[in-house]
Amino acid sequence: MQVNILGAMEIVEDGVSVALAGEKLRAIIATLALSPGVSVSSNDLIDELWGERPPKNAANSLQSHIARLRRILAEGSGKPQVREIIETSSSGYILRIGACDVDALRFEQSVASTERISHVPQQVADRLDEALALWRGPALLDAGAGMICRTAYAGLEETRLIAHERLIDARLALGEYQGTVPEIEQLYMQYPLRERFCEQFMTALYHSGRQAEALDAYQRTRHRLAHDLGLEPSERLRTRFQRILNHSRAGR
Repeated sequence: MQVNILGAMEIVEDGVSVALAGEKLRAIIATLALSPGVSVSSNDLIDELWGERPPKNAANSLQSHIARLRRILAEGSGKPQVREIIETSSSGYILRIGACDVDALRFEQSVASTERISHVPQQVADRLDEALALWRGPALLDAGAGMICRTAYAGLEETRLIAHERLIDARLALGEYQGTVPEIEQLYMQYPLRERFCEQFMTALYHSGRQAEALDAYQRTRHRLAHDLGLEPSERLRTRFQRILNHSRAGR
């Protein structure tokens, strides 16, 4: 069974899509899928579903949701045995799938693997292109607002930004300056306080013959950092600015 949570939830069993109506059912699957093969306690699931206001019969309600979820998975896939994919443990429940069956975990593994091949920019670019293509929208879009899913969302979003940074680094290393400018500009505008995007945007602009725009990007980031955070740009960003200002080839 494949569980896709990088966007609206998708559950696919042997090519058959299984629809889950109900936020709590999606929250259960998402929470279990974030730790496949590992027992998630009933208490953690209750907290995820109801937060600080659980019903008096929360344990029974959780059991009812699990029973309904098993039934939907079995009926939706046309395979009665699929209900056993959610296993009861001594303290809670286990989703018996592998990490490779969850798109978010495949994404994280792909991004982490690029550290080992950072010296081969084309391989890095290819791998990250495939990894980022897994995203269909905000992670855990319809899986509720429980703490486990919210924390996972924040971590996945940060990893997504790191993936973009590494992908851009790889493309710049390949000399793809002009072609990369539009993509970097979009990220730079969307995340104006993320200095790495500013630095990459400046580099791509400079090597595309647009030095004045590169310097302007730095000034905009400097003003934004001062206004929003009361900070000066990092030494790394200031050094990049100075090198570009001096028309130095070290601006790479």
